[in-house]
Amino acid sequence: MVQAAVLRAAGEPMRLEDIDIAGPGPGQVRVRLAATGVCHSDLSLAFGRLRQSLPTVLGHEGAGTVVDVGEGVIGVAPGDRVVLCWAPPCRECWFCTVGEPHLCERAADRSTRPYATAADGTALYPGLSTGAFATETVLPAMAVLPLPDDIPLEHAALLGCAVMTGVGAVLNTAGVRRGESVAVLGLGGVGLSVVQGARIAGATPIIAADRSTEKLALARTCGADETLVSGPDLVQEIRARTGGRGADHVFDCVGTAATIRTCWSMARRGGHLTVVGIGGKDDLVSFSALELFYYARTISGCVYGSMDPDRDVPMLLEQVRSGGLDLGALITRRIGLDDVDSAFAEMEAGVGARSLVVF
Repeated sequence: MVQAAVLRAAGEPMRLEDIDIAGPGPGQVRVRLAATGVCHSDLSLAFGRLRQSLPTVLGHEGAGTVVDVGEGVIGVAPGDRVVLCWAPPCRECWFCTVGEPHLCERAADRSTRPYATAADGTALYPGLSTGAFATETVLPAMAVLPLPDDIPLEHAALLGCAVMTGVGAVLNTAGVRRGESVAVLGLGGVGLSVVQGARIAGATPIIAADRSTEKLALARTCGADETLVSGPDLVQEIRARTGGRGADHVFDCVGTAATIRTCWSMARRGGHLTVVGIGGKDDLVSFSALELFYYARTISGCVYGSMDPDRDVPMLLEQVRSGGLDLGALITRRIGLDDVDSAFAEMEAGVGARSLVVF
């Protein structure tokens, strides 16, 4: 049997339960988890802000060891260390064939199909197709990527979402160039990964802002040149540090209508805003027709850092080896599987960066 944190209904606490996971079937792998990060997307799913079939086992940012493989699986074998990919591209849909695998139209299909059974016979669904708040999970072989032996599994778990999203937002979505200025609002695991991505890109200055002074200290560790406490004067403070113009690139890692408007004003004329945080469908943001013309700014949404996992995970691993990426700096708390709800509460309160479930 597998132990998992099961969410029976949106907004309810999760319960530790023994569940039965079948397989692996053809083309699937079974993975014993070593660690799983607690992501803001999990929080949004748990409270019904994002759609997820219920009851479910959440968790999607994980790494572990393959314990079994199904028929036809090549590329990984029992004993291999792997990082999980919650949005594996199918390589066949229109988005995949035009070079946008991060928008694969089939990536979320598995989240709508049961993958396990609770002790009372209830069918369970894998959160974000992954189900990593559990001691083991079963996934398609395309949803795991091999890891070299020199990368700790605890650190590697963060590659599965926070790091791919944050670093990818800088290098892929925004295409930040050396010498350009970057401002980052919201310094959780993704925001701190944006800061590290900006450092890799050679941006200067890198200005990080958050309500939490604890997170500002983490941002400096991750490469921020300057840090600011978020407040009503944040736009003016950013402009004062960028020649009065505003930043070349702004990254909103919160994603509410209010922060999008603030970050829009933090960008210079002709600058670029990348919205990385996930907001609500009823949280509407508006722009006047005149300002869209006059400021000539651009705004982009960011899904999974516009990443191609097969291409970009090896690049990220090289950055870890060279010291360009410090994965350990993102982890502010190690917890057990029974502490996920408390990690959600800290996240809601703006405390810490990444809580990591360590099995």
